[in-house]
Amino acid sequence: MGKQFAIGLDYGTESARCVAVDLTSGDVVASAVQNYSDGVITETLPGSEVQLGKDWALQNPDDYLDAFVETVTNVRKKLGDRMSSQDIVGIGIDFTSCTMLPVKRDGTPLCKVPTWREHPHSWVKLWKHHAAQKQADRLNQRAGSMENSFLPRYGGKISSEWFFPKVMQIAEEDPEVYEAADRFIEAADWMVWQLTGKESRNSCTAGYKAIWHKRRSFPEPSFFRSLHPRMENIVEEKLSRDILPIGSKAGGLTEELARKTGLPTGVPVAVGNVDAHVSAPAAGVTKTGAMLMIMGTSTCNILLGEEEKWVPGMCGVVEDGAVPGYYAYEAGQSAVGDIYAWFVKHSVPRSYHREAEEKGLSIHELLEQKAAQYQPGQSGLLVLDWLNGNRSVLVDTDLTGLILGLTLDTKPEEIYRALLEATAFGQRLIIETFVEHGVPVDRLVACGGLPHKNWLLMQIYADVLKKEIEVAAHLHTPAVGAAMFGAVAAGKTGGGFDSIGDAADRVAKLRSEPVRPVPANARIYDRLYDEYKKLHDYFGRGENNVMKTLKKLKQGSADSWASRKENTVRSQWV
Repeated sequence: MGKQFAIGLDYGTESARCVAVDLTSGDVVASAVQNYSDGVITETLPGSEVQLGKDWALQNPDDYLDAFVETVTNVRKKLGDRMSSQDIVGIGIDFTSCTMLPVKRDGTPLCKVPTWREHPHSWVKLWKHHAAQKQADRLNQRAGSMENSFLPRYGGKISSEWFFPKVMQIAEEDPEVYEAADRFIEAADWMVWQLTGKESRNSCTAGYKAIWHKRRSFPEPSFFRSLHPRMENIVEEKLSRDILPIGSKAGGLTEELARKTGLPTGVPVAVGNVDAHVSAPAAGVTKTGAMLMIMGTSTCNILLGEEEKWVPGMCGVVEDGAVPGYYAYEAGQSAVGDIYAWFVKHSVPRSYHREAEEKGLSIHELLEQKAAQYQPGQSGLLVLDWLNGNRSVLVDTDLTGLILGLTLDTKPEEIYRALLEATAFGQRLIIETFVEHGVPVDRLVACGGLPHKNWLLMQIYADVLKKEIEVAAHLHTPAVGAAMFGAVAAGKTGGGFDSIGDAADRVAKLRSEPVRPVPANARIYDRLYDEYKKLHDYFGRGENNVMKTLKKLKQGSADSWASRKENTVRSQWV
């Protein structure tokens, strides 16, 4: 028997990444990346003048299918004769979550139906769609008054990013779309449906994003009725109680997609998974005490434990949520790489861009070099990293960013460094909160794009967190994890593995040298972190709500301007 491979696809915020993993060596032997044509839709619907509101973030489901065909085809071409189609034993996918969409009974997205195409609520709602905050607030109020409330399992709050606030927004703002939808489904599950031809639901997204519990299922219909009368029987009518554990086989690849990609018809496809959680075994996090930081546009944290404990601000704790046999805790930050990208896009002088071009560097590499010349505290700056709200531990998307200490002498690289430090401070607060509530964090592992691109960032994290940080060797760790679960779906008799632990023993890889903290830097960062916590609590826990006041004024001004503009246009036609 020749070599055998598994295919993994990681569907991120802006693009999809595909890898082929050699199941004997554990190596990634080919990879491909495809950007989404429509990217993140935040202003107007594609091919339309329909405008979106504040804090909307949609996507086009066509981009997901196109990315599967293109990346898998490219991977097959890169391998050429080294891999025949019969060498592929399994396929797995993961998604950013909660990313969800309304569909018809046959799986057709509502946004693909001409009747509904110009209804924004018929499109995919990306994880970073924050326009359902008021629905999340009401859900949390209702759930908080329940006996045996599920809220402690989610750190005390359900985020506006999660499944049911988004469904509530649809029910309230476009009831016709709600009624037209036969199913509401996570994008991970929808994509597996397209690959296999049949609907399935995975335990990871259901548990973390849709208030499902392995032993208690979903909340009672009375709870959903309290959210909106239309939603009373939503589980029976538009969801499913048939939830499959991660690593299960959802079905076999359809003949149509096999023909388009050159893969074998019927190759096992694993049930869907979440990008953060699927990364844990690929980074060797298969035991308690190790926290994984998946660092990209945002950061997700996965931490394994042997019992269910309630930690304020966590995103959830789910039995078998990442590795069977353990409770998996999730937390995270709503923006990390997005913050650095925002600064580069809007606040770096043209002269810096020219200098980067002359030196053959990216603008991030130039800023990293310049920022590395400063010592901790030398910039005189302190930042609150809430430019996309706060996921953990405050769970509040209405919070905004803050830069303190600016002077007329402040340079771009000083601000850049302060932004890196701020996200590290946010991470430290998350870790301390887990430890304070009885969930130990003895070891740190990082994966994702940022640890491979920015050495200064990782040194700052090690100094701020005062711990060694091991870095996953696989560049596309979530895609590798997805491939591993695809191999588990195939099983050992099918050329794969019987458990994700067996797959991790063969495939998981770490860099040989961890990033170690510098004690002198750590002592200074302790002082800065104390100040960060004061700002965090002052602006984040209700003592000063100026951020929310400013956000309301901004939205009110925008609405007022839109109204004045519309009236002006009308007057011209009178």
